[in-house]
Amino acid sequence: MADRSTAAVDVADTSGEEPLTAKAGASTGDGKSRERDTAPQSTEETDQAGSSATVSAPELHSGHKLARRYRLEECLTRLDGFSSWRAVDEKLRRAVGVHLLPAEHPRARSVLAAARSAALLGDPRFVQVLDAVEEDEIVYVVHEWLPDATELTALLASGPLEAHDVYQLAQQISQAMAAAHREGLSHLRLNPGAVLRTSTGQWRVRGLAVNAALRGIDVDSPQRTDTEAIGALLYAALTQRWPYEDDAYGLSGLPKGMGLIAPDQVRAGVHRGLSELAMRALVNDGSTASRQESPCTTPDELVRAIAEMPRIRPPEPVFTAPPEYQRTSYQQGSYGRPTPRSAQTAPVVVPPPPLQTRTGKVLKWGVAALLIAALGLGSWQLADALMDRDTPKQPETNQPADTTDEKPKIATHKITGAAEYAPDGSPQNADSVSNTYDGDSSTYWRSRSFVDGPRLAPYKQGVGIVYDLGAEKDVSAASIGLRYAGDRTTVELYAADSTSSGTPVSSMKKIGTTTTRSTTAKVDAKEAVTTRYVVVWLTHVPQAPGDQYSGSGYKQAITDVKLRG
Repeated sequence: MADRSTAAVDVADTSGEEPLTAKAGASTGDGKSRERDTAPQSTEETDQAGSSATVSAPELHSGHKLARRYRLEECLTRLDGFSSWRAVDEKLRRAVGVHLLPAEHPRARSVLAAARSAALLGDPRFVQVLDAVEEDEIVYVVHEWLPDATELTALLASGPLEAHDVYQLAQQISQAMAAAHREGLSHLRLNPGAVLRTSTGQWRVRGLAVNAALRGIDVDSPQRTDTEAIGALLYAALTQRWPYEDDAYGLSGLPKGMGLIAPDQVRAGVHRGLSELAMRALVNDGSTASRQESPCTTPDELVRAIAEMPRIRPPEPVFTAPPEYQRTSYQQGSYGRPTPRSAQTAPVVVPPPPLQTRTGKVLKWGVAALLIAALGLGSWQLADALMDRDTPKQPETNQPADTTDEKPKIATHKITGAAEYAPDGSPQNADSVSNTYDGDSSTYWRSRSFVDGPRLAPYKQGVGIVYDLGAEKDVSAASIGLRYAGDRTTVELYAADSTSSGTPVSSMKKIGTTTTRSTTAKVDAKEAVTTRYVVVWLTHVPQAPGDQYSGSGYKQAITDVKLRG
């Protein structure tokens, strides 16, 4: 049985229940009045809360299977009419997490809608929703299980984080939430228990939209709520203190009556820029504790503020000098001592005369054979030279060599810019487009993971990137490096009028197309097309396994693009 991981479901934690900007005692989405809790409830309190719910949690047990696929292993939460489990996907042989609640639960429809919306996002910085189903009067949501991840709560138990780790936390979480809000999704329960760090150092967010739906949380300003929650995470990571008077998430609150003070005033040695960033995110009634900078009220504003900061480099590794070598003196025995010589003189062996030994005889015959071979070779060369003297030389002709088989060299055009081409308004990974022409094959732009394939239509007509060559040039060939091999990848090249996604490919001039099963796609046009903008358009993608950024499914990533004339 797999060990219980800290990457399990975090909906049972009642610490910091309400969004940070919500007023205490405000009415929640399920019609109940709720105040902010300051400490996790005990097991007895949790059971009482579950039993007092209007609809009790489904009475299931370990070993029960959902959809003949998901086998329940361990119940982690039973609260407010729903339960959360660690389970095993027997089809893919991997651990997953499952939320369960009755279909007649008042929040069942909102949970299904939130889970399906989060699943469509496909951002690798979030713990992915794998399935959301209503079946046999039960609603269940299946999501990723990360056995190698550690909660921020556990990381802070041993002390505050290093400045570089806090910088990475702020950058990755704010970018993830900004992307989610652009798709109309919010978290509303972003706390230290909902943030995970994987073994590779990546920060992941779990429970996007789903945790709030399970608890019936709804607010008027979701962007402001999530931004203040990020500020609270940074404050806790810098100081190991919760930025409010109440204790929460295993952290001590601030002293009573002091109000919100900057992290660098709470603990010595805190990075000044990160301290100001946390205060700008901790918005209180439209104001901020930072007197020099304006407050950040949305994740996008927080992303821009982080981009304006100087980059914080990781600390230099500390090398420990090896211990000095210690000599050991032995008091007994003859270990390490020279053996005393005998008084008797050893007899002197007289060597045989030179070249009289067996080796010497072989050497003599070898030298003789080499001399004979050298004399024969010299005689043959002398005779050949005498014969060449009598042979008349042919006149030289200055005719140029035949170069009809040589192909002219094709120049590789320099790419001056690029943008993701998304005519349906739903980009895949717009921030990493520049990785496809930076000359580094280890970086790439990737698509999301799709359930059906290899053909993306009708769900999506395709995914791709439009490149800017800086000026009109002849384009007759392209070489595209791909990350995933398999059945199959189809690449089409089009000449566009601009880097805008507003023009459909059906109205563009097609340069060429190719289909490949390898990690390289080469497109050769019948004739060169003069254009400044070139669209690389993928209509079919292979099935690939899951990784740290996305789950398994039909997907593709572009590593390098070279356009030639």
